Amino acid sequence: MLTLKQVQTLIEAAITKAENAGLPIAVCVCDTHGELLGFVRMDNVNIQAGLLAQNKAYTSARDRQPSGNLGAWARETGKTLAYWTDPKITGFKGGLPIEINGELAGGIGISGMSEDDDESFAASVLKVLV
Repeated sequence: MLTLKQVQTLIEAAITKAENAGLPIAVCVCDTHGELLGFVRMDNVNIQAGLLAQNKAYTSARDRQPSGNLGAWARETGKTLAYWTDPKITGFKGGLPIEINGELAGGIGISGMSEDDDESFAASVLKVLV
């Protein structure tokens, strides 16, 4: 379970890192059920990036794996993400599960850059919890 302080730490770390790099992003943190705990969409980030950050966090928490894994699965199997019957599920990279002491604690989603950059950015932000 993520505490309020941990959620704030993650969001502040993401915003600081993005500001220092001159990258406008959206960041979302959710609990293990994919329920929203914290969200920020920086200035000059499009609304779609905000929605994607939320769906990436949701997907990674609910499926307990990086959100991009579902996109890879869909390409490999020829199935669509509609297979999951959940409109919030996405296959875009940038969502990662948050684990604390080997236990799932939630998910983080980053959007605003390329998918690969979103995912590596999310991984670097998670290091603040170690």
